[in-house]
Amino acid sequence: MPAQLLATHRVEKPWGRHRLWPGFDDPAEGSEPIGEIWFQTPGDAAPDLLIKYLFTSEKLSVQVHPDDRAAHLRGLPRGKDECWVILAAEPDSTIALGPRERVESDALRNAAIDGSIEEMLDWKPVRAGDVLYAPSGTVHAIGAGLTLIEVQQNSETTYRLYDYGRPRELHLDDGIAVADLDPWVPAPAPGAVEPGRSILVEGPKFILERWEGGDRVVRLPHGVTGWLIPVRGVGDVDGVAWQAGECVTLTGSAVVSASEDSDLLFAYPGDARI
Repeated sequence: MPAQLLATHRVEKPWGRHRLWPGFDDPAEGSEPIGEIWFQTPGDAAPDLLIKYLFTSEKLSVQVHPDDRAAHLRGLPRGKDECWVILAAEPDSTIALGPRERVESDALRNAAIDGSIEEMLDWKPVRAGDVLYAPSGTVHAIGAGLTLIEVQQNSETTYRLYDYGRPRELHLDDGIAVADLDPWVPAPAPGAVEPGRSILVEGPKFILERWEGGDRVVRLPHGVTGWLIPVRGVGDVDGVAWQAGECVTLTGSAVVSASEDSDLLFAYPGDARI
């Protein structure tokens, strides 16, 4: 399949914003705020990964996702590892990742019920340029004042543990059953592997690289899809033009040409190291 420019899907969220990010049109005055923009594969395809932009004005719910094994037991295709690349952050922006210290499941449940789970979690200050990898099972909450790119396994299975009193369903039994009760530990990443190329996340389910501008040849194993996410710049992939704020999928071998000022992310499945 040749390179393909993906369509965008805008998702209204009460915690979203009316001012988005360069490359995206702001919602009309008086309309609902936009919280997420997804890049969608045409048709009924369900690829391994899903790419999103998130724009937050309030804290998102405290939640957790199952791993592949737990998802398969429920008849679901996959779990949900994810990572966040922070594009912009207000000075006091935070993301919660895991408990501050080990917690027992009963204590986690009780804290979710009485609201003290907010104080139990490890709220980490974040700023533009940070990259955070949250394996499935990580209890987490994305804070307010953030613009970020989310790379995730293509699953929307979310177990909500706490939602600050908002009238939405919680999933305490399912969530506590899959939650990692130990503090979150950052996963090591290789970093720079050659000039103009760094590996930001090297997980079992996906790898995320950052590329500088210029021309390069990408060779993916047979049947493997890669996602090119231009944060800045313009260019093309085998003649398919792209610009910042878009997403292009590619397979096989492809020539990526990017303006010298480009900042590119490239994601692909974890068992397909290129």
